[in-house]
Amino acid sequence: MQIERVGQVVEDKRLESAIETLNASIARWTEKGEQHTTAIPGLSLFRREEPTGPISGLYDPSICMVTQGAKHVQLGEDSYVYDPLHYLITAVHLPTVVQVIEASRDRPYLGLRLKFDHREVSQLMADSNLPAPRSQQSTRGMAIGEVTLPLLAAFQRLLDLLDEKEDIPILAPNIQREIIYRLLVGDQGTRLRQIASTGSQSQQIARAIDWLKENFTRPLRIEDLAAQARMSASTFHHHFRSMTALSPLQFQKQLRLHEARRLMLGENQDAATAAFNVGYESPSQFSREYNRFFGAPPLRDISRIRRTTVQAA
Repeated sequence: MQIERVGQVVEDKRLESAIETLNASIARWTEKGEQHTTAIPGLSLFRREEPTGPISGLYDPSICMVTQGAKHVQLGEDSYVYDPLHYLITAVHLPTVVQVIEASRDRPYLGLRLKFDHREVSQLMADSNLPAPRSQQSTRGMAIGEVTLPLLAAFQRLLDLLDEKEDIPILAPNIQREIIYRLLVGDQGTRLRQIASTGSQSQQIARAIDWLKENFTRPLRIEDLAAQARMSASTFHHHFRSMTALSPLQFQKQLRLHEARRLMLGENQDAATAAFNVGYESPSQFSREYNRFFGAPPLRDISRIRRTTVQAA
């Protein structure tokens, strides 16, 4: 027992050291801003020097890690908190509300996000002869996993490539494949394997989610989506909610509201124009749903965001 305790202490110290090293790398690359989009496809680095309010956004299939501070993510009625010892894995596109809950000027929130593609996961499963999970039941498309030394080491090697940009096209894909492999064999690997398994219910729902993401402005017919997934409408609805914590209609509505907000902020569209462009037929209905979701009518919400941005600058 004494030997086991000593071994655990040594392992914990190695983990702490690896986190500190990765933290130093992220701090270095984010010195000049809150977000750094790197030369490595899909890899972004983040810094926040104070806690944030709730921010609505769409999480892509990805792994998110924090090396300092902590972040809270709300998916439907589910809550997730991740910190330096825990990563967040998102297996499908999901509308969420996120909030940095631990950050300060002396100890800023530092983290990273690496996006991945379902096709990469499927190919790696085939190349590695990883078996499909026995369970075919759809599970939530988001989860918290425990950070491991091999995962940290792979991310450190990925960030080290930022100093060797000519090596990125050759070496980065191999390291990214290793990271996906570590996820597939890790404590949350079942979720990825379910969604990447050809013909599984989870994969069919993932495809429906991809379709909704690209076609959210079109009228939604559950029967048509269910037919594409080769399920009855009730079965499709059940598995969709199991994976996303939302009904298909709620999912579509949140995609529309997120895009309308982007159009008003980024393209200076008025509320009525943005509403029509994302699929609403009634500006008044859009305003009511926007108010319920974001906590303020469109004009007041956009004005508040712009004031906050100017003050922060």
